[in-house]
Amino acid sequence: MTDFSLLGISGSLRKESFNRKLIREAGRLSGATFTEADLNVPLYDGDVEAADGIPAGVQTLANQIAAADAVVISTPEYNQALSGVLKNALDWVSRTEGNPWQGKPVAIVSAAAGRAGGARATYSLRLAMTPFQPRLLTGPEIGIAGAMNEFDENGQLTNERYAKSLTALMDALKAEAAR
Repeated sequence: MTDFSLLGISGSLRKESFNRKLIREAGRLSGATFTEADLNVPLYDGDVEAADGIPAGVQTLANQIAAADAVVISTPEYNQALSGVLKNALDWVSRTEGNPWQGKPVAIVSAAAGRAGGARATYSLRLAMTPFQPRLLTGPEIGIAGAMNEFDENGQLTNERYAKSLTALMDALKAEAAR
C-alpha cells in the first residue's frame, strides 16, 4: 500500500497530553497521511439525539473512521479504565448510520504516568471496541510507562525500545490495512 491514511484518536482532550503525542508519533513513524480526530463532542444523551440528531462533530468523526485505511487509538488510564471522553465518543459513533468500525484495522496504545503504561485502559478499550467488529491488532503491545519521561520537546519518543515497538505496530497496521 503506497498511500496509507491513518486516523489517530487520543482519549485525552488535553492539547499536550502524552496520548496525543503518542498518536502523533505513530503517524510520523508510519509514514502515513495522518489525521487527528477531535473528541470534543457533547455527552451522549438520547433525548438530545432524538431532538437534534447526531451532532456535527460526531458525524465528522464517524466519517473520518470510515475514510481512513486504519485507526490508532491511544487512551490514558483513568481509574483503571479507558477515559470517559473516549467512551463517550465510541457511544456516539455507535449511533451513526452504518458501522464505520466494521472490519477497520485498529491498533490500541496507551501512555500513562504509572508503571503499567495503561495496560488496564487498553484492555477495557478492547472490550468496548468488540461489539463494533473492527480488526483489532494484538501486538506488539504499546504501553508507555512513566510517560512524562519518554517524550522530548518535539513530542518524539526518546526510548529506542518504545520507538522500535511502535514502528513495528504501525508496520503491522499498514499490512493489515493492505490485506
